[in-house]
Amino acid sequence: MKRTMGRKKRVSMQDIADQLNISKNAVSLALQEKKGVSEEMRYRILQTAKELGYGPFAGDSQQSGNVLVLVPERIMSYEDNDHFQFFHDMIWGLEKSIRKRGLNAVIAPIDGEMEAGLQLPRHSSEISYAGIILFGIVSEAYARMVWETNAPLVMLDSYHRQLPCPVVASANIEGACEAVEALIASGHRDIGFIGPANLTTSHEERWFGYWRAMQARGLSIDGRKVLASSQGLGATEREIEVFLDQLEELPTAFFCGNDRIAYLLMRQLRKRQLQIPGDVSIIGFDDLRYAEESGVAMTTMRVDKEKMCEAAADLLLSLKGPCREMIRMYIRPSLIVRHSVAGPMG
Repeated sequence: MKRTMGRKKRVSMQDIADQLNISKNAVSLALQEKKGVSEEMRYRILQTAKELGYGPFAGDSQQSGNVLVLVPERIMSYEDNDHFQFFHDMIWGLEKSIRKRGLNAVIAPIDGEMEAGLQLPRHSSEISYAGIILFGIVSEAYARMVWETNAPLVMLDSYHRQLPCPVVASANIEGACEAVEALIASGHRDIGFIGPANLTTSHEERWFGYWRAMQARGLSIDGRKVLASSQGLGATEREIEVFLDQLEELPTAFFCGNDRIAYLLMRQLRKRQLQIPGDVSIIGFDDLRYAEESGVAMTTMRVDKEKMCEAAADLLLSLKGPCREMIRMYIRPSLIVRHSVAGPMG
C-alpha cells in the first residue's frame, strides 16, 4: 500500500498575529524592522516567528542551528532610555549577525532570581544550540556557571579576568587614551575624571586609559579632581553636584566614563554659569546622544556596536567546542568630534 504524507502547513504572518492576538500589520512592521510597534512587542513577534518557524526565521529547534544569547533582564527593560537604546542595539545587532550566518538567535533573559540562584534559562534544556553568547554584566559566579557548561561560549561587552574565555569587547583603554589625547592636543593639561572605576572590566579600562594617557604625557592627576563612583552607571547628578561644590579650582577639562555622566556634568556646570566648551571642555564615551536642551553636542568615543556583534558571531562559530583560552577581540571605538571641546582660556 502506498503511504501518503500530509504536507506541513506553511506558517504565515497571520499565524503569528493570531498567536499573539495582534494585527497582521503589526507583525509585518516588526519583521521588517519598521517603526510602529514597541520594542517589547517587536521582541515577542520575533521570538514567536522563530518558534513557529516563519520564513527566514525558521529553524528546527531540535537541531543545533540555534545560538543561545543570554541577557540580564535588567538591561532589556532599562529605566534609563538612552542606555536601553545602547543595549537594545547590541541585542538586535547580535540577532541580525547570527541570522546572517544561517542560524537562529534565541534570546533568553536572565532575571535577578535566576542569577542569584545560578539557574540557566529553560531554553538551555528545551532546545539544542551551537553555542552561547553571554551579553552584559553578570556576577562572576553566574558567568563561571555558564562557562562550565559543555558548550562553546563567547562573552560580549563585559567579562571576568579570572575566566579564560573567548571575549569580544570595546577597546576601552585605547579609546580612553585617544579621548584624553584629544584634550591634551587642544592644549589642556589639567584634566579631571568622572566615572565608574571598578564595577566592570570596561569601567576599569576607561579609568586606566585616562591614567595611562596622563602618565605618558608626564601630566599629574590631581585626586581632588577625580570622582570615581561606585554607582551602577557612574556618578549620580547629586554626587557630581557635591563633587563640584568641594572643588577649590576646576580643571580646564574632564574625561567622563560615559555620556550619561558627561551630560550630567555639563548640566551642573551650566548651573554655575560656566560655558561649555569656553570654560570647561568635556569628552564622553559610548555616543549615546543624550538630549541636551542647550544644543551643545558632546564630543565622545563611539562604540562600534555593529562590529562587536559581527565579531562575537564569527568568534563563536569558529570554536569547535568549549574553549578555555583567554581569547580577546577588542573593537576600537572612534573619536566623534562635536562641540564640547576647545582650548583652555587664559
